[in-house]
This record gives sequence, structure tokens and C-alpha cells, in this order.
Amino acid sequence: MSTLVHEGLTYAEIQGYRPLLLDLHLPVTASPQSPVPVVVWMHGGAFWEGDRRYLPSNLAPNAVFDTLVASGIAAATIDYRLSGEATYPAQLHDVRAAIRYLRSNAATWGLDATRVGVWGESSGGTLGALAALAPTDSDATSATNATNATNATDQPITAAALWCSPTDLVSLRHFSAISGLLGGGDPEALEAAAVQASPLTHVRGDAPAFLIMHGDADRTVPVHQAELLHKALLAVGARSTFTAVEGAGHVFDGHPDAQQLVEQVVAFFAQEFAQPAAA
Repeated sequence: MSTLVHEGLTYAEIQGYRPLLLDLHLPVTASPQSPVPVVVWMHGGAFWEGDRRYLPSNLAPNAVFDTLVASGIAAATIDYRLSGEATYPAQLHDVRAAIRYLRSNAATWGLDATRVGVWGESSGGTLGALAALAPTDSDATSATNATNATNATDQPITAAALWCSPTDLVSLRHFSAISGLLGGGDPEALEAAAVQASPLTHVRGDAPAFLIMHGDADRTVPVHQAELLHKALLAVGARSTFTAVEGAGHVFDGHPDAQQLVEQVVAFFAQEFAQPAAA
């Protein structure tokens, strides 16, 4: 399927920070009369580096976006404030601002605002899980002034996919990437911040469907992090599928066919988007 790409769309402008951008990859068939679901992609980089335009090195450029579009699903790849720019929860505010922007402009781009998924690798998956799970009442829209999105509502996420992502930041809080994200501070403050920044904290029975994939030889983020979230979701009656990718390292380094893993995730989203909307 042919792709129409809109690059460098400003989804938020926050005083004192760079404009936040996203790229939108659309099936050419998308229209207000025939809207398509959209998946928001969040890059990794230990919260302190990374860029919306670059995928893991074991994938072809745009592999994630092209595979989604080939299945009739739009892909939005976003930048967000890194930990050197702002501490948590700024990153969650940014992800939600991007989703609000897409929903509020759904008619313009031919998107279905009721069918939105999140997908991230490494730290990006953590943010996706938080967007799907964490409560929105304390996530003030004013924290991130989303362009043309002031009237958008926080509707539920349809489905979430995580690749090799931290889910229990309390156990990882002494690592520099995590303490930097949380702003450091005294031990009690750091632990309290880690609790709130952990997807594991926010697990709930009405969570969207999750697909959690992790290399069982990952030495950067232990596979136990994936198992924790998967088991916690099942324990409260939520739907979760966990795949341990044999012999693969972080973000599936060493796997002979990472594109196959992309296709598994896209098939998951296609299946979830095909389900009737919740009443």
C-alpha cells in the first residue's frame, strides 16, 4: 500500500522548550469517509537520547511505519522531551499531548480517533505503557500545550505493545538513566518518584490489550521486567500476551529476523483494531 508522509508536524509548543514534532505516515486511502486507526511510536534511548526518525539498527529504515501502513494502519512517530531537558512526568505529558493532537485533528488526516495504539522500544515502551495505564486526572493539559488540541479528550488507548521496556522503575532507580529521568534527590524522594513512573504501579483490570516482547538474553533491561508487567496485568483480569524472544539481546540484538517481530506486533494491532468498540 502506498504511503503519504507528513513530516515535522508540531504537536506541542511549550514555553522554554523546543517545539515537539511528529511524523505521520498514512495509507493513501485514509480519508474522513474511510478513517484508519493509528499507532503512536515512541523511540528508545534510556530517556536521555533518541529521535523520532530513527529505528533500532537491526531494522530497515521506516520498517515499523511501512509495515503498519501496509496493514491499513497509520503510524505517528513522535519526539518528546528527553531527561536532560525535563524530568518525569514531562515525557508522559508529551506522549499524551501527541495523542490529543492526533485525535483533535483526526478528520484532517483521515484517522479514527477511537482506535489509537501505542508502541515503543526500551524507554519508549515504558512511556507507551504509562500512557495506556496511568490516570489522567493529574496530567494537566496545560503541562503540555498541544497545538490545536485544547478541546481533545483523553479517550482510552485501544492496545499497547512494548519491546524490551523497563516496567518497575523502583528496582532500577539507582541506574543513572532512571535517576536522571526522575531528577535524583534524596532516597525517599527518588523512590516515590520511581513508584509513580512505573507502569507496574498503574496496572488495572480495564487496561487495554498488551503485547509484551523481550529478548531473554537482554543484559540492558532484564527480561524479568517484562514478566512482572505481564503477570500483574493477568492478575487483575486484563489481557496480556508475553513473548520471550530466544537468544535475543536488548531490542532483539542478535535476532536473525527482526522484521518478523515487527510483523507480529502489527498483526496484534490489526486484530485489536478489528474488535468492536467498548460500550
